[in-house]
Amino acid sequence: MSDTRIHPMAVVEPGAEIGPGCEIGPFAVIGPEVRLGAGVVVKPHGVVTGWTEVGDESVIFSGAVVGEVPQDLKFRGERTRLVVGKRCRIREGATLNTGTEGGGGLTQVGDDVLMMTGAHVGHDAIVGDRVVLANQAAIAGHCHIGDDVIVGGLSGVHQWVRVGQGAIIGALTMVTNDVVPYGLVQGPRGVLDGLNLVGLKRRGVERAEITALRAAYQMLAQGEGTFLDRARRLADETDSPHVREMTDFILSASDRSFLTPK
Repeated sequence: MSDTRIHPMAVVEPGAEIGPGCEIGPFAVIGPEVRLGAGVVVKPHGVVTGWTEVGDESVIFSGAVVGEVPQDLKFRGERTRLVVGKRCRIREGATLNTGTEGGGGLTQVGDDVLMMTGAHVGHDAIVGDRVVLANQAAIAGHCHIGDDVIVGGLSGVHQWVRVGQGAIIGALTMVTNDVVPYGLVQGPRGVLDGLNLVGLKRRGVERAEITALRAAYQMLAQGEGTFLDRARRLADETDSPHVREMTDFILSASDRSFLTPK
């Protein structure tokens, strides 16, 4: 392909599928089961291996390792996948692992995701669109990270945790329980400390919806009954789509408990 540039010192193993317009730098390694979409850039010393698909126009920076086997002692070499979406930016030293048979066999990252230096996505994790993982942020196995989530630098998300759409995790935070959509989590042992109001405003959410979310948060924090009781009552009363998303998230099945309002 005349519009694809592969440096003579790169290693592209037989069987790899390289899309049109790709650029592969010196000392990069592309494994035999890799599929690169159109316009993908793999910079010098980048590694893409395993049964891995990388979407169009994504960029893999130097030292990143995409598609290596899971960090799971139960893994016995089963054939599992990693799928990375379009226009992702996987910065230096970032790592993404394929899935495990016991976890569904697939690790998936959405479109327009930014993984900063040293960030990690573990096996069987599902990461939504437009997610930002700041420097050294780590997503453990089996986590579900919703669209538009931001995870601050040096933060970790415990295995099996769900982080709802639009939530923000502050830097230096360990998240051990589910985070409701649009939640704000901070502190060394993460606590739910409000709503991601800045993110909501940046995405152009209407003021009436933000007001409804703030009222919902107060009800979840201070209403009568248990946290789930309050969520069920809120689900019956609301006509806000954003609040409905929050209550649906709380009332759906989960392997973890929730971070609850202070």
